[in-house]
Amino acid sequence: MHKNDIKMYKEEDYLQLSGIQHFAFCRRQWALIYIENMWTENVYTIEGHIFHESAHGGKLSEKRKGLIISRGMPVSSSKLGITGICDVVEFHEVDNGITLHGRRGKYKPVIIEYKKGRPKKHNADRLQLCAQAMCLEEMLACTINEGYMFYGEIKHREDVIFTSELKNEVCSIVEEMHMLMQRKHTPRVKTGNKCKSCSLANLCLPVLNENKSVSRYISNMLKK
Repeated sequence: MHKNDIKMYKEEDYLQLSGIQHFAFCRRQWALIYIENMWTENVYTIEGHIFHESAHGGKLSEKRKGLIISRGMPVSSSKLGITGICDVVEFHEVDNGITLHGRRGKYKPVIIEYKKGRPKKHNADRLQLCAQAMCLEEMLACTINEGYMFYGEIKHREDVIFTSELKNEVCSIVEEMHMLMQRKHTPRVKTGNKCKSCSLANLCLPVLNENKSVSRYISNMLKK
């Protein structure tokens, strides 16, 4: 049994759910933002904020025939020790769904996360979506098997299946996040092409944080 199946976190120890995507992309980036409180904007982050604002636009709750739409819905999990916001949660009326307080009928929850760009090769976005589903499962005492990523660049929903492997990866990531937060430890950087698009590149100084001496780095820069 995984530790997060039995441990219950206090609310003051909850971590930001959105940090899962940062952590999966780069552990050092996550630590710089959430442990060292560093953050800078670049064109990618600004465009992302604008896109999310459009997703949250309109009424926070909307009722249509057989459908309830909730925007900017707060979620949390005491098992995982995380809290965050779902861009959109659709509740579809079905025969074998769950009951909702103050609503007639039964419903199937469907989570939709909005991203500005396009589908990525790595799992960062899917892990964030899966973590949202795991929070909602705990809150509503239900099972959520799938959700959707909506990418603005292709204007298309991508189906994400919440497999046991994906959920286990979320548990492992969150456990490591809590460990690093408790130790206040910022991991060393692993440089790569992703560093070019990172808004924290100037603060992270990825070249300096590689396994090279500072004196060698300075010497090489002076030769240019």
